[in-house]
Amino acid sequence: MAKYCEVCGKGKVSGHRITHSDRKIKRTWSPNVRRVRAIVNGTPKRIYACTSCLKSGKVERAL
Repeated sequence: MAKYCEVCGKGKVSGHRITHSDRKIKRTWSPNVRRVRAIVNGTPKRIYACTSCLKSGKVERAL
């Protein structure tokens, strides 16, 4: 899958996973990205879009 959403630009975020004893472990969070057919400039193309963009209707989907 792609590393970022081509609609809103959402990508990986890094941070720490913190245990109960307050130890810090580096980790990353990836966006929930799907490959969908969308209409870009009047032509259908395959793009990577996050599910929040799909749910909000920011992506014009092609059938």
